[in-house]
Amino acid sequence: MILAQRAAAIAAAVLIPLAVAGGASAQSLVACHKFTDDVIAAPEPREAATPLKRFDEIKQWVKTEHYRALYLGDSITQLWDPALWRANMATRGVLNAGVSGDRSEHLVWRLDHGNLDGPPPKVAIVLIGTNDIGHGRSVEDAAEGVRAVLIKLRVREPTTRILLLGLWPRGATPSDPFRKKVEAVNKLIQTCGDNKTVFYADIGGVLLDARGELTRDISPDLLHFTAAGYARIAPLLDRLLDPFLAMPNG
Repeated sequence: MILAQRAAAIAAAVLIPLAVAGGASAQSLVACHKFTDDVIAAPEPREAATPLKRFDEIKQWVKTEHYRALYLGDSITQLWDPALWRANMATRGVLNAGVSGDRSEHLVWRLDHGNLDGPPPKVAIVLIGTNDIGHGRSVEDAAEGVRAVLIKLRVREPTTRILLLGLWPRGATPSDPFRKKVEAVNKLIQTCGDNKTVFYADIGGVLLDARGELTRDISPDLLHFTAAGYARIAPLLDRLLDPFLAMPNG
């Protein structure tokens, strides 16, 4: 679905009342079924001082200000270009809740230990999983980690809509093994979108050139992004977010 159609679908659906039936199992809270029978990594905190400090900062921020949206993720979220963040995200009341190095199990742990302790946001933006791939996990296990994040959000914040972003491309060319894994993960997690409570959008294609290559001016290490990369993403994300943020409170 092209971006305009996706934005229209969101605009039509954000006013649908959201109710989680009493006694519904966690597995039924998302449209996608389990991607693997493997036992995925259990939720756990980070050990290093820097990510723990960042976690504590996010916990305090959500307690002291009512953010309209939480942008949950890893370094690709945390390292947004500051000027673009102020112009596009901060003005919309979005909190940068990314922690560099996080995998899906770290994000699930954060959601249970303070990073959701503020008033419920209208929307949670989720971009997680590239570090799961980088950690050597299978496509199915990485996708199941993303699914675990979605289930946790649905349990903890049942009135919050979720904007699930497909993983952004990594690796220089379409044949790069990481690129192929990203595409395979996205093919799985897109089935989690139902356009009622979880909305899937794959906007990472704008980071590529006409040959489908990720160039060094956009991603010097072929994983993280320059201001030029975020400048391509920002207007697309704005158009996806605005229908959610137009919802009345409550």
